Amino acid sequence: MQKEDILKCVDHTILSQTCTWEQVRNICEEGVRFHTASVCLPPSYVRRAADYLDGKLSVCTVIGFPNGYATSAVKAFEVKNAVANGADEVDMVINLGDVKDGNFAAVEREIRELKQAAGNKILKVIVETCFLTQQEKIEMCHVVETAGADFIKTSTGFGTQGAVIDDIKLFRETLSPRVKIKASGGIRTFAAAEEFFKAGADRLGTSSLVKLMGL
Repeated sequence: MQKEDILKCVDHTILSQTCTWEQVRNICEEGVRFHTASVCLPPSYVRRAADYLDGKLSVCTVIGFPNGYATSAVKAFEVKNAVANGADEVDMVINLGDVKDGNFAAVEREIRELKQAAGNKILKVIVETCFLTQQEKIEMCHVVETAGADFIKTSTGFGTQGAVIDDIKLFRETLSPRVKIKASGGIRTFAAAEEFFKAGADRLGTSSLVKLMGL
């Protein structure tokens, strides 16, 4: 794959706790320059970024981030607020405690509720693979698909490990073609990015690849 084609499938990301508007604005400018799929940024910057971009690029933000243990009502409000502020895509974190309790019905209800709150906007579901068993990963594929989400996403980038090739392969084998896959966390080279696409990823979350274009 050409670097330009890879970047078209990248959510150019800035989610550090201390990121400033100047840094977010730079991410936006880089996203437009290199034609990334979106910029992914904290909810507090969504309105300002959407106004600044003025439709030149999709704005993505995160919900229940990074731990996922806010109540469903709080997450639903976050989604509605983000969409009202101009978000085109929202990446939600599941309640991992429900997964560990085996309460997949609760996880499915929450995803369904947040998809409804998102309306026609894209909903990606972060399952934080580093904390899941193989069987839990498979079960979460079924839950994400049944609940009607658009993407399953590997990681927040704040866990113990980011995206892993074998998880992408497992997701692609388990999911129908309707559900897309976002690999996120630790993808720092174009060679690695290409391997994730070959394994079945449709989108990448990374802050590193655009930076490489300046080298």
